[in-house]
Amino acid sequence: MSVTLHSVKDEHQKKALNAWKAADYKGSVICGTGFGKSRVGVLAVAHTLNNSDKPFDKALVLVPTVQLQDQFKEEFIKWGHEALLDKIEVMCYQSAYKLSGEHYDIVICDEIHLGLSPEHRKFFINNTYKRILCMTATLPEEPEYRAILATLAPTIYNLSLDECVDLKLVAPYKILCMPVNLNDEERAEYKKINNSFGYHKNRLGFGAFDTAKAILADSSATSEDKATAFQFFACIRKRKKIIDHASAKVSGLQKIVVEHLDTQILVFGGSNAFTDELCASIDDRAVSYHSAKTTKQKKSALQRFNDGDADVLCSTKALNQGFNVPNASIGVICGLTSKSLSMIQRLGRLLRFKEGKTGQVYILYVEDSQEEKWLKEAVKDLRNITWVK
Repeated sequence: MSVTLHSVKDEHQKKALNAWKAADYKGSVICGTGFGKSRVGVLAVAHTLNNSDKPFDKALVLVPTVQLQDQFKEEFIKWGHEALLDKIEVMCYQSAYKLSGEHYDIVICDEIHLGLSPEHRKFFINNTYKRILCMTATLPEEPEYRAILATLAPTIYNLSLDECVDLKLVAPYKILCMPVNLNDEERAEYKKINNSFGYHKNRLGFGAFDTAKAILADSSATSEDKATAFQFFACIRKRKKIIDHASAKVSGLQKIVVEHLDTQILVFGGSNAFTDELCASIDDRAVSYHSAKTTKQKKSALQRFNDGDADVLCSTKALNQGFNVPNASIGVICGLTSKSLSMIQRLGRLLRFKEGKTGQVYILYVEDSQEEKWLKEAVKDLRNITWVK
């Protein structure tokens, strides 16, 4: 990595930190994965604790997964602030929301979009803190979550993924959107479920999704309305399952792997079961990593991949947040939603900067299906997109 890259990244990280200071130590840093948001968090904690004469000051770092707890602790060691670890708690959102009456001098919220659910945001209601810094790759897409974040910690520094590419903070990328077809059995089932979805959507009327949610939450709703709402959501789940498990995605992945032998590849499936199926379709050079695996299994999979003992790492969502896999330069996405955040996070796994590196991403999607609509929405703000015929 060049000295120039270090200096440019350092400059922008310090700009983000200074913007947070200028905002009275309350704000969000929204920057593309690979920018180095973790270091900004470390610097914010160090600035707070090192400039305090109170021996009992303490900091809290909130992360979405147990694996990221260890990784964030390592960030303090990496940047020369290991001595502060005795004053820092690193906790998952799933545990922190149960706290009540605690006080912290500074709270760092990593991947804040995962800490804004009605359950997780209880932490911010039931506890107090002097300073707060939130971090994520892009603003939450849910209007409710955006509004909450704007009050909790307004955006004080923002760089999109493509702006990070232009600054050479992360590697450039190319995305190839490659259509696949359902087989005859899958197509017949998809058509049947899609027709049922349309029927129940029409019965619910305008704003069917929100209407269905309201009906299921309303104890006074009629049994007929509840059945319609239930079937509406059931069709959504069944339709997505067919798309996520399309057999043509398996053969598509195998072809890509053969074309990139001796290259480290990240693969994202739409469900844990299909992720394992994709992994098994390669050979013993592939390992899988997802939420259904034990901590020991996940650690072993990452170790094999990082050591070069495995060339293909298959995941579902577990690698979306925060993990560094700098040796991978090829990505294959075999399951997606319309959310641009998931797309940006997955790109971020591939775009750790190396001189001369260009990340290449293949997106296998079911043509003429809901998945094609999701894909167009997910990549609408990205560039270097090629739609393969």
